[in-house]
Amino acid sequence: MSAVVQLPTGEVLTVWAAADVFLDSLGSPNTVRNYGIGVGKTAERIGEGRRSASVADDEIGEALELLWGTAAVGTWNSRRAGVLSWLGWCRERGYEGPAVPARAKRMAVPDSETPARSKMAIDRLMARREVHLREKTLWRMLYETAGRAEEILGVNIEDLDFAGRRCLVKAKSARSKVRRRGQVRGDFVLETVYWDAGTARLLKGRTRGPVFVTHRRPGPGKIVNLRDVCPDTGLARLSYGQARALLDEHTAVRGPGTGWDLHEYRHSSLTHLGEQGASLLMLMAKSRHKKPENVRRYFKPSPEAIAELTSLLAHGDSKR
Repeated sequence: MSAVVQLPTGEVLTVWAAADVFLDSLGSPNTVRNYGIGVGKTAERIGEGRRSASVADDEIGEALELLWGTAAVGTWNSRRAGVLSWLGWCRERGYEGPAVPARAKRMAVPDSETPARSKMAIDRLMARREVHLREKTLWRMLYETAGRAEEILGVNIEDLDFAGRRCLVKAKSARSKVRRRGQVRGDFVLETVYWDAGTARLLKGRTRGPVFVTHRRPGPGKIVNLRDVCPDTGLARLSYGQARALLDEHTAVRGPGTGWDLHEYRHSSLTHLGEQGASLLMLMAKSRHKKPENVRRYFKPSPEAIAELTSLLAHGDSKR
């Protein structure tokens, strides 16, 4: 166990003493290294020998702005977090001192850099003769469901509702129904994804087992879950790595690893729906995002839609 670090008692607490004893209290070397930069440079900026109680909140904000106001978002958030933890730690121990001002907010992470492929590019890729039916089906299903690749690859034919063009998937961070070891898919709360005619036309062939399988059987001695093997052919479920490599093989133009990513189908699908005027709530329902900020970048109402909405505020006879 690490020793309990005590702040000086019966004497004036200086900025540097507060910073030093806070960093000594941290157990992880990585945390000390990360927080040390923010805390150390901030303490140096406002004056190491000053009494902590004499430092104003705005001085902390100004120091942060001067030191990292033009840095990358991740750097700003990291340095701010270190200073925030430092000052909060001191206050919890009864010492007067400044706080990080409200104006020095944590910055939101920029929008994803995942590119949105055009509908024409997606259709053209799926129309190529050399692309296997398995890949065409997977890519079309990813696009029409706006599902995550891991979710769609984990689906079995028995899970599919062909008439309703839908199926249940084990979503990312799926909530567990029960707490026990060796949980199976049915132990988690499943979510529904929907596809359209393009996927429906391609879903054909086998009647049970994983929807997407490899062209080979598992090697001798390899332990595979029964759900992950087709009972008729003995072929194993297609993995995320294999699916990604297949997509890269057909889309790379500057060598291996430069092609499309599987996530681009989900991103493109939501982008196209947003461009077509889908509401924020409908985009959340389709993507199954829980927070509006995660899907807001796809919400792109047209100028005509904004104008029509504004007309609802018109008074009396001025309504059109």
